[in-house]
Amino acid sequence: MENNLILPALILVPFIAGFICWLVDKLDQHLPRWIALIGMLVTLGLTIALWQTGTYDYSLGQKVPTWSAEFALPWIQTLGINIHLAVDGLSLLMVGLTALLGVLAVGCSWGEIQKNVGFFHLNLLWSLGGVIGVFLAIDMFLFFFFWEMMLVPIYFLIALWGHKGSNGRSRVYAATKFFIYTQVAGLIMLIGILGLVIYGYMMTGTINFSYNYLLGVANALDTQLPSVAYAFMICMFIGFAVKLPVFPLHGWLPDAHAQAPTAGSVDLAGILIKTAAYGLLRFVIPFFPAASADFANIAIIFGLIGIFYGAWCAFQQTDMKRLLAYTSISHMGFVLLALYAGNILTFQGLMIMMLAHGLSSAALFIMCGQIYERLHTRDMRLMGGIRGQFQYLPFFLMFFVAALVGIPGLGNFIGEFLILMGSYAKFPVFTILAAVSLVFAGLYGLILIHKALFGVPNEEQKQHYSHPLKDLNAREMVILLICALGLVWLGLYPQTFLDVSNSSMAWLANSYIPVQEVVDVTQQVSTQLENVEIQ
Repeated sequence: MENNLILPALILVPFIAGFICWLVDKLDQHLPRWIALIGMLVTLGLTIALWQTGTYDYSLGQKVPTWSAEFALPWIQTLGINIHLAVDGLSLLMVGLTALLGVLAVGCSWGEIQKNVGFFHLNLLWSLGGVIGVFLAIDMFLFFFFWEMMLVPIYFLIALWGHKGSNGRSRVYAATKFFIYTQVAGLIMLIGILGLVIYGYMMTGTINFSYNYLLGVANALDTQLPSVAYAFMICMFIGFAVKLPVFPLHGWLPDAHAQAPTAGSVDLAGILIKTAAYGLLRFVIPFFPAASADFANIAIIFGLIGIFYGAWCAFQQTDMKRLLAYTSISHMGFVLLALYAGNILTFQGLMIMMLAHGLSSAALFIMCGQIYERLHTRDMRLMGGIRGQFQYLPFFLMFFVAALVGIPGLGNFIGEFLILMGSYAKFPVFTILAAVSLVFAGLYGLILIHKALFGVPNEEQKQHYSHPLKDLNAREMVILLICALGLVWLGLYPQTFLDVSNSSMAWLANSYIPVQEVVDVTQQVSTQLENVEIQ
């Protein structure tokens, strides 16, 4: 396969644009904003071009995944390390989500960030470039490089441009906590990666970090030394679970969300935690199918605890951003249910859920920033009655809360529905419990709407908006409309995206299910997909 230059361009454009933003900061404060916006629009355009020119429907039955496009250059050949990028339907949709939310993150920062604008956009775009690298890298050393590299700019986004938390903790505290959690998790994941490389060296006498090579090594280890494979699988699982985050490894998330600037929250909720779901799906499940099957019940139990724990904590929040942070913890429990149910139906549901949650959570964090710019508070106890102060803002807030809690007709519902339908045959009790949790999602959604929009303002509240409040401007409306249209598209015609990811998800599902079950289960869920009309 010939090198496709679009793949390195997808990574280089955000890095180059971010560097230029930093260089021109002293010339004009608005120049970095426009350069960052153009850079992310170019990245989005390249993703669309890759979508239009690539082939994402291919035959199954191969032991290694089929890539729609690749780019490879030798790097550190002595250690078997190469610059190897590739894209399939799964990674394409994740890169597209990153590019789109990158555009929105630049747009929502337009009025919020007023100091060190160039350095801010350098960190924002470099974090996005690192995320795209994670989605495209199929050399495990390169993957780990991007995985760790994207943490540094996010640390600076929180530490330098964040807000003081409602619990009194500083933005530096939140940034440091985030960095320590993710660095320790990364080191644990590195143990698993190096373990596979060393075992491969013992088997073949060569050092190689390529995805296909380590896939074969891990599958052999999974069969020959299951206890060792289980240990390596746990190392990689922990590395991804912290960033997802999985209860009880979630401690960094509420503070990071509460203190981050709006663009940082969009980055964290809409994009960063999706890299963890991607890592589990791309590496842990196909590398260690037997070990993952043995671990499935434990993983799903942790996921269910996270679902109910996140919902319970969301009930108790008065800070809107902290409430949304806990809803992310709750929703990510569905990721584990989808992953370890392990069929194409749950994997496709997971794909739609990641896209929809990325849009809905990003939109709600953007609205938190818009409300904060007007009221200078995120305390919902000080917002009662603001519904009458705005014309458009209440509608959008109710729309995105409805999307987040899974109202039919919007993308989140489709994702959750496919996950629940696909997981019921294998884990009926767990699936019923997960379905019950959706009631709690509706409750904390109603609490958010009631506290933020309705009620009679008291004297303290009146002081916060005694002056006339400005409704959404054109820039803010466009940002929210893009998110809303995306959610409607996902909810009414998800087949656009299911077609792109179908072959990738089918290969991943086949790599997880025992060989004797592959044909029967694939035919069963394919029939279910044909019979379910979700338009």
